[in-house]
Amino acid sequence: MANPRLKDKFQKEIVPALKEKFQYTSVMQVPKVTKICLNKGVGAAVADKKLVDVAVEELTTITGQRAVATISKKAISNFKLREDMPIGAKVTLRGDKMYEFLDRLMAVALPRVRDFKGVSDKGFDGRGNYTLGVQEQIIFPEISIDKVNKINGMDITFVTSANTDEESYELLKAFGMPFANKN
Repeated sequence: MANPRLKDKFQKEIVPALKEKFQYTSVMQVPKVTKICLNKGVGAAVADKKLVDVAVEELTTITGQRAVATISKKAISNFKLREDMPIGAKVTLRGDKMYEFLDRLMAVALPRVRDFKGVSDKGFDGRGNYTLGVQEQIIFPEISIDKVNKINGMDITFVTSANTDEESYELLKAFGMPFANKN
């Protein structure tokens, strides 16, 4: 099986470009995306347990990797939430599946967002990780609009080995992440 397109691009183009830009002495210093985590909270799952199964199934379809249900750590009476109740779904992608998902996200899914002007550059956490929120799961072509009974979004976190937000920003921009223009 051939390497994913973005993995080849990373090794052949991005590593030399970032090495020169940040004056790294070794290619091992060049930051890389280590994993992508998708997280989907299902607040209505308190009333209907089947919504968590639907969320797990949607994340599995989108990523091609089995998602798991997340459970609550503590009880919150105001939300009618008890400890160990399923309240969401998550999946962590690494390796080739991570690069393939990143490619599909940037080339297919994000351009399908209504009134898309680029993703915000304010999602960095200070340690080189970037989180982006997607408001509708139907932007992914794997999800059939006919089968969706409730529109809900998800958080997508890109965990990088970068030390600063600037390095992480340049890395994701080199991959082709459509950041909104800074004004």
